[in-house]
Amino acid sequence: MNIYKKYIKRAIDFFLALFALILLSPLFLLTALIIKIDSPGPVFFKQRRIKAGKATFTMLKFRTMRTDAPKDTPTHLLADPTAYISRSGRILRKYSIDEIPQLLHIITGTMSIVGPRPALWNQDDLIAERDKYNANDPKPGITGWAQINGRDELPIPVKAKLDGEYTQNISFWFDCKCILGTFKAVAGAKGVVEGRK
Repeated sequence: MNIYKKYIKRAIDFFLALFALILLSPLFLLTALIIKIDSPGPVFFKQRRIKAGKATFTMLKFRTMRTDAPKDTPTHLLADPTAYISRSGRILRKYSIDEIPQLLHIITGTMSIVGPRPALWNQDDLIAERDKYNANDPKPGITGWAQINGRDELPIPVKAKLDGEYTQNISFWFDCKCILGTFKAVAGAKGVVEGRK
């Protein structure tokens, strides 16, 4: 039995997410205010995503696009996503500030800090590829092995294989490696692709 995966990972997730949410609360409130000033619509964007075991949940993000943007289409598949992204949304997406509300999902136990990024409910190609590596089994994460190794730039088979590598090798040190790699990737806005390649 993997003690870390079964017990310790959840405890670390809870306390780190709670600490991060408290620490980032001024940024959380400032971001919400900027979104409301920048464009009409709600502060949060809600989207149906895949969680552990291929069940679905409603994931929260800060809204970075206009309310008339296609809701269930991955941004990298839009022909011209810049036509929908708000002014504030460009910065929020570039530095992953829009992901902060997902700390709430970590606290409630739906997500983890590190894990495969939650696929859209209709991303059948990604879900099927992940099935080959049992990568739909763990809780989805805010960041993950695939995220720090290419993010949006990765083709689906490569992304699923990296998610599989993480799934088969979950450990404290692997999670630390992913978290440290995330800081580097976010600082350089690495791997962010808007629109079809």
